Amino acid sequence: MKLEELASPLQRFVQAHYGAQAEVKGLQVMEAGHAGLTFGFAVAARSDARVLVRLVLKLSPPGVRRSGNTDVFRQAPLLRALHTAGLPVPDVPWAGADERWFGTPFVMMERLPGLPFFVWQPDPRFDLSPDLVRMLWQQCIDALVQLHRFDWQRHLPDWEKPTPLRDEITRWDGILAKAPEPAWLVAGQQVRELLLAHMPKDSPPGLVHGDYQPGNVLYEAGRMSGIIDWELASIGSPLLDLGWVMMLADSQSWHSDWKPLCPLTPQAIAAHYGAAGPELPWWQALAGYRLGAISCLNVHLHRSGRRPDATWERFALAIPRMFARAAALLQAPDSWSTEETRQ
Repeated sequence: MKLEELASPLQRFVQAHYGAQAEVKGLQVMEAGHAGLTFGFAVAARSDARVLVRLVLKLSPPGVRRSGNTDVFRQAPLLRALHTAGLPVPDVPWAGADERWFGTPFVMMERLPGLPFFVWQPDPRFDLSPDLVRMLWQQCIDALVQLHRFDWQRHLPDWEKPTPLRDEITRWDGILAKAPEPAWLVAGQQVRELLLAHMPKDSPPGLVHGDYQPGNVLYEAGRMSGIIDWELASIGSPLLDLGWVMMLADSQSWHSDWKPLCPLTPQAIAAHYGAAGPELPWWQALAGYRLGAISCLNVHLHRSGRRPDATWERFALAIPRMFARAAALLQAPDSWSTEETRQ
């Protein structure tokens, strides 16, 4: 959806909810982190241009089946419950499952201050000295601990059923099948079989963000100000999130020309989170498999012209390494705990 297509319906929405003298100011695409159909704007008083509120609008992709990450509206009860519980997420003053306003379901949330730390290409406004970057990652991990303590059974009992661990693996079958290069498909399928063959015992379910990392955390003046981008949230094992953060920090999963900026090792991240145990390499491997499959799909969408985004060609450099590293962790998990001393 282009800005000019959104401007008129958004103006009508703003006048209906903030009064006839309210108007939209500064409508823009929120491009940081490649967040899909996400737009920022301010609601201002027409009389004196005074800003009444700053908001972010997320839209479901028009014409796409609403399920999982394409069902934007499902984020509304989640974010409202988290906000009420005091967690650092945006409040949601408006949301709709119908297509009356924008031709697709939407969530409209408050715009929190700060910038995401996109770990592959950080905004130049960030101080990239190792100590300060380490602090950003540590704050991110601290917030993850807080997030995983959220009592979803009390606050969101009917939001979503827990996802069985086997389904966390097989749900990516169709995504992986979109791999535009046959070698990627073969490597991904090998990892899938290793994951299924070595599944650990399922842990008690909790709230899972699904793409938890500093690129989905806002920072202002070096301090975390919010957690955003909840499209992949679910109820499942919290170790899904921890494995994801560890995978991003693992230099062996990345190409030298495209890797996250992280001064911590996966082992240091697990220790800071407070996790230990022989199953941790498995969860890191699952994260590598998930991101490898997601990257295969997005490279396909980019190359086919359906969703052009040249950033995914950079991820294409890392896809073979993601799958290879995941396979190595599954085949020799005992090596993981001794790797930190060699890095």
